[in-house]
Amino acid sequence: MDMSLRQRLVVVGNGMAGMRTVEELLARAPGLWQVTVFGAEPRPNYNRILLSPLLAGEKSFDQIVINDLTWYRDHGVTLHANDPVIAIDRDRRTVTTASGMVQAYDALLLATGSNPILLPLPGRDLPGVVTFRDADDVTRMTEAATAGGEAVVIGGGLLGLEAAYGLAKLGMGVTVIHLVDRLMERQLDHAAADLLRQELERRGIRIRLSTQTNAILGTDQVTGVELATGEVLPARLVVMTVGIRPNASLAASAGLTVERGVVVADTMATSDPAIFAVGECAQHRGVCYGLVAPLWDMARTIADQLVGRAEAVYTGSQLATRLKVTGVEVFSAGAFDGRDGTEAILLTDPARNRYRKLVLEGDRLVGAVLYGDAADGDWYFSLIKAGTPLGAMRDLLVFGEAIATGGSDASPTAAVAALPDDAEICGCNGVTKGHILAAIAKHQLTTLDDVKAYTKAASGCGGCAARVEQVLALAIGEAAAAPAEKPLCKCTDHGHDHVRAAIREQGLTSISQVMRALDWKTDDGCATCRPALNFYLLIAWPGIYRDDPQSRFINERAHANIQKDGTFSVVPRMWGGVTTAAELRAIADVVDRYEIPEVKVTGGQRIDLFGVKKEDLPAVWADLNAAGMVSGHAYGKALRTVKTCVGSTWCRFGTQDSTSMGIALERMTWGSWHPHKVKLAVSGCPRNCAEATIKDFGVVAVDSGWELHIGGNGGIHVRATDFLCKVTTDDEVLEYCAAFLQLYREEARYLERTAPWVVRVGLAYVKARIVEDPAGRAELAARFRHAQTFAQVDPWAEIIAGRNAAEFRSLDPVEA
Repeated sequence: MDMSLRQRLVVVGNGMAGMRTVEELLARAPGLWQVTVFGAEPRPNYNRILLSPLLAGEKSFDQIVINDLTWYRDHGVTLHANDPVIAIDRDRRTVTTASGMVQAYDALLLATGSNPILLPLPGRDLPGVVTFRDADDVTRMTEAATAGGEAVVIGGGLLGLEAAYGLAKLGMGVTVIHLVDRLMERQLDHAAADLLRQELERRGIRIRLSTQTNAILGTDQVTGVELATGEVLPARLVVMTVGIRPNASLAASAGLTVERGVVVADTMATSDPAIFAVGECAQHRGVCYGLVAPLWDMARTIADQLVGRAEAVYTGSQLATRLKVTGVEVFSAGAFDGRDGTEAILLTDPARNRYRKLVLEGDRLVGAVLYGDAADGDWYFSLIKAGTPLGAMRDLLVFGEAIATGGSDASPTAAVAALPDDAEICGCNGVTKGHILAAIAKHQLTTLDDVKAYTKAASGCGGCAARVEQVLALAIGEAAAAPAEKPLCKCTDHGHDHVRAAIREQGLTSISQVMRALDWKTDDGCATCRPALNFYLLIAWPGIYRDDPQSRFINERAHANIQKDGTFSVVPRMWGGVTTAAELRAIADVVDRYEIPEVKVTGGQRIDLFGVKKEDLPAVWADLNAAGMVSGHAYGKALRTVKTCVGSTWCRFGTQDSTSMGIALERMTWGSWHPHKVKLAVSGCPRNCAEATIKDFGVVAVDSGWELHIGGNGGIHVRATDFLCKVTTDDEVLEYCAAFLQLYREEARYLERTAPWVVRVGLAYVKARIVEDPAGRAELAARFRHAQTFAQVDPWAEIIAGRNAAEFRSLDPVEA
C-alpha cells in the first residue's frame, strides 16, 4: 500500500500494553496503519513482569526484551526511543515530543502506564531512595548492592517482596516494612500470607508488619529509616513500593476526561473518539487495572476497533492473580477473604509448604487462595467465572481437578482439554489456550520452542512451560509434542536419556558394548562421550563395572586440581569442616617437606595446598594418609564438601547439633560420583551461617527438627534452593539426602548440576519421588548406600598401593 494512503497511528508509550496493541493490530491487518511509537526510555519494549529476575541476576536484560530493534524494522514500525510526548494538539491532531518533534496522527493511543507512589516522608529525595518500576531502577539497586550493607523495602506487596528477594540474593541485608498486618493483603488471606512470611524469613529477609515509617534519615546519602515508634533501622538503600498511580497528566493537559485515570468507554476510546487509552493509565467503568490480563483484553479491543470492527467492546475483567513470589507459587481469585453467607474449605500441609482455601457460597465456588502449589488455579478460576454448580464435586473440590472430576489417575492433558479456549495459559504474555491451539494449527508447530516463537507463551518467567506443552500434546499428540533429545556428542545420534535407558535395558556393562550396541560413529568416542558413558555405567552397575581412568578428565585421573602453571593443588577431606591438631601438624609437615608454596583455607572449610608437583603427589598423599586423612575429591564430579556451623554445641542461637549432622552426612556420602560436583551444608539455625540455601542439598535446623532444601548453587548465576520438606529426626535427614542424591545420579545428565536438573524436571516431580513416596524413597536410599560400599575407597590409598601409578611417573630419558 502507498505510504501516503495509510492512516497514521501514533502510540504514546513503548511499554507492554501499547506494544501489545500494535502486535494485535499487525496480526489483524498488517500494512493498514502507519505506526509510530514514542517511548520515554532509551530502549526497546521489555517485560516489566521480569524485572524481579533481572534484579536477582537470574536473567539478563536481553532475555526480558519482548520486541528488539530488529522487530520494529521488520514490521515497519517507527520507534522514537528516549523522546517522550509532552503535548497533544487535538484540533490539529498532532503530538509534540521533548526533542521538539511534531508528529501528526489519525488515531492516537495513550499507553503512558503508571507512576510509582512516593510517600511524603522527610528524606524521600535523598540519594539511595529508589522505586521499582523500570530497568533504570534495577540498575540503581544493583549498583547500590555491590557495596553491600542494609536495605529497607517500604511496602510488602508483590513488588516490594520481589525487590527484597532480589536484593537479598545480591548479598544485602533486607528488612521489609509493611503498614498492614499481613503481606500481599490484596492477593493472600492471613494464613497464606503467614506462610509466605515464614518462607521469606527462612531466606534471611526480616519482616516488620503493622509498622509505619516516620522519616528517611541522612544528609548526602540515606543512612537509615525512622519508624513511628522512634526505632531507627540502618539502611544505605531504601526501596519504596507502596503502590502506583495512573499516569494521566498528558491526557489531562490535553483536556481529556480524567478521574483517577484516563476515562474510556467500552470501545476503549477516551472523551475524544480519535484517542484511545490502554493499560494502567486507563480507567474503565471506574476501575484502573494493574494486572496484565485486563491489559491484553483492552489491547485486543482497540486493535479490533482500528480495523473497523465497531462491535468489539471491552466489558471489564474478572481477575485472578497467578504469581511466583521468591520461587513460591501463589494463586488467588474472587472473594478469597469471604463475605456474609460464605463458608471456607481449607487444606493445610505445612510439611510440604502447601495451603488451599476455597470459599463457597451455596453450591458455587466464589473465591480461592492457593499457596505452594497453584496447578489447579486455572480450573478453580473457570468454576468461579462460570458460576458452575458443584454438586457431587463439593466434597473432593479442595483436592484439585484430577480427584474432584475423575479420580487421581486423570491425565494432565485431559485437564487441559477441559479448559475453555479463553483460559489463560501464560500470564506473563496473556496467551490463551485458544491462541496457542490456533497458532499450532496455522503454523504446524511441533515443539515448545516453536510455540514460544509464535505466541510468546512460556517465554517470560517460564512457569507455564509444562502447561503449554500439555496444550501442544493435546493438539498434536503426546509423542509428537515431546521435544527431540539432543545428541550426546558428534559420535552418536542418541541423547543422554536414550543412552542411559539402553545401558539398563540391554544390560550393557562396558563402554565398548555401549558403542557397538548403539552404532557409535567413531571407534573410541571422544572427550565428551567417554566421561559421560563411564559415569552412566558406574551408576548403573555398581560393583560390576570397573571405573576407566582414561575416560576421566585430567583432574579426576590425577586426583588433584591442575593449576595454570602445571602444578596441582591437594585438598584433604575434613569431615564437616572439623580438624585436629594432629591433622594440622601433618599438613604443616607436608608443606615443609615438599616445599609447597601456598596454603589456603577454602570456602568449603578445608585446607588447600597449592603448587604440588605431579611426581610428588603420591608421596604427599602417603604422608597425609598416615595421619588418617583421605582425598577431599575437590577435583571431581563428586561429593565435595559438607559445610557446617557450630550449631547448638557452641552457638547460643543454635537449635540442633549441626556439626554432628554434617559429619554424619559426609561420612555417608564421601566418595560418591555424580553428574557434576555436589556440595552439602548444615546450618544450626535459620540464620543459616553455613549457607545451606545455596547448596545442592541443604539442611537448616529449626526447633522441631530439620528443614531440607535442594537444587541451590553459588557461582556466576546464584540460585537459592527450593524447599523440599521438613523432617524431625537425624535418620530422616540421612535417608532423604541419600534418596535425593541417588535420584539425581540416576536421572540427571552428565555435567548437569542439581539446580538446572531440578528446574528441568520440576520441584513437584522431585517431591513426588522423595517426599510423597516413602517406599520409593527407601529404595533410592538403599541403592545409594549399596553403591557406596564400592565407592568409598580412598583413591589416594589405591595409588599409593600401586593402582594407576604410571600416571605419576616421569618419562625416563632416552639416549640418542
